[in-house]
Formats: sequence, structure tokens, C-alpha cells
Amino acid sequence: MNPTRNPPSPLTPSQREALLTLLLDEDATIVNVARSRLLDEGPALSTWLRPLTLSNDPLLRRRTREILLRFEADAANERMSVFCRQAGEDLDLEEGSLCLSRTQYPEINTDAYRAILDQWAAQVSEWLPEDRSDDDGILAALQVGLFQQVGLRGNDANYYEPDNSFLNRTIDRRLGNPLSLCTVVILICRRISLPLAGIGLPAHFLCRYQSPTRQVYIDAFNGGRLLTRTDCITFVNQLGRPFEDGYLQPVSPRRMLQRVCTNLEHAYEGLEQRVEMGRIQRYHQLLASG
Repeated sequence: MNPTRNPPSPLTPSQREALLTLLLDEDATIVNVARSRLLDEGPALSTWLRPLTLSNDPLLRRRTREILLRFEADAANERMSVFCRQAGEDLDLEEGSLCLSRTQYPEINTDAYRAILDQWAAQVSEWLPEDRSDDDGILAALQVGLFQQVGLRGNDANYYEPDNSFLNRTIDRRLGNPLSLCTVVILICRRISLPLAGIGLPAHFLCRYQSPTRQVYIDAFNGGRLLTRTDCITFVNQLGRPFEDGYLQPVSPRRMLQRVCTNLEHAYEGLEQRVEMGRIQRYHQLLASG
């Protein structure tokens, strides 16, 4: 039987300073040992390390920053895992998308991205007709506000790039894949009380706009082009697949996040980034079991 490894005793101030000296050594083996021991100390070390990121020594700044990023990445991974373990289909799509983004970009300010979505929603609302029963006016406002002013567009050139699936990068670049762009559109429209839902076709993703008198599908990847049910059927048939009514049923937030994970798994597999793919697979498994 392997003995259980006891956690190391907390570092004394003098031990911390000694490890800091070793962290600047020219020998990579020594640096790795020092880094590992500091990482063992855990996030409690962050308060002591953070001022060192402002040091005049560029090497010290970089290596302390690497350790802090590791702490932040571990915390982001735990937050995402906790989120995925929630029960039910109606998860908080915005929270889940931002949690996922932080697992790849742990330093991002999620409140700043929420504020950008608020700002874009305000821009769209300026174009909305006073009469909320004016479907044509509402759809025109979405076209102008989202695809002309904000400039959301599909990344045709690098369709399988992992950044296309992360909400923060989609917002940064106003560029993404069908699912990430539809996520942005849905989150914006929720802020202005517009009835949009995600629709998961095979090999594509759309937003459905539905009112008492109108139902139409918005292709966010292709500049907000409007599609009818017949257009959707034709698209599926062109893939060589028979159409099923279920394809046009709204996709729950849990299912949308699972689909994001599927896209990232394929992207990382193509790039042979096994560690990243394994991380996303763990989230996917947690979502699938919820």
C-alpha cells in the first residue's frame, strides 16, 4: 500500500525568500523544484506573490505571474466543475459561458464582458420600434444593431479555431462560430426582452425569433440572414440527412454548453492539444450527467 502523502508544512518567511531566489536560478531543474514547492503552498501564497509582479526584475515578474496564473486557472477549473454539477436543463447560459472562458483565460474580468453585452443591448434597443408587435421592425433593428453596428460575423477563415467557442474571445473579436455568435445574440436579446431561442441544426446553429404572428430563424454566422422553416429543411437535406421536427426545437442552456464542449473537443483534437481536450471532456461529462 502506498502511504498517503501528507500536505507540506506552511512555508516560513525565510523559506519563501529562499525559494524566490531559486526561482531565478539558471538551472531549469532547480527552477521547477522551487515552482512546485510554491505551487504546493496554494492560493494562500497569492497575497505575498502579487506585489512581486511589479518587480523591476523582468524574470521575477514573469515567473511569479506564471504561478499566480496557475492558481487562478485551478480556481477557474473548480468553479466550472461546480457549475456543471448543477441539476436541470435551465442553467445560467451567461454564467456558464463566462466560467468556461475563465478556464482558458483565468485573468479576464467577467464583469467587464457583462458590461459590453449591456452596452450592445442598449445600442440595439435604440433601433427597436416603439410598437413591440412590429416584427419586421424588430428584426430590422437586430440586423442593424448586431450585424452592422456591433459587427458580429462568422469566422470562415478559421472555423475550427478554439477561440471561436469562448464567449470572451467572441466578444473581443466580434467573431466566432455559429454557436458562440448565437449565444451573444441570445444574451443581448434577453437584456431587451426579445423572444429568442437557440436552435441546433446538424452542423449549424441558429436563433429562433418567435412572436404570436411570426416565426423566423436568424443565421448569426452569416450576417444575420433570415431563414424560414423551409430553408432549414433544405439545409438539412443538403447534408444528406432526413429532416426531423426536433431539429427546430429550442436547445436548453445545458445542451448549448454541451455543444460548446463538443466543438472545443474537436478543435483541440485537431490541434493535438490533449491536455486541453481532456479538461473540456471533464466538463462535458459533468454536464451530460446533470
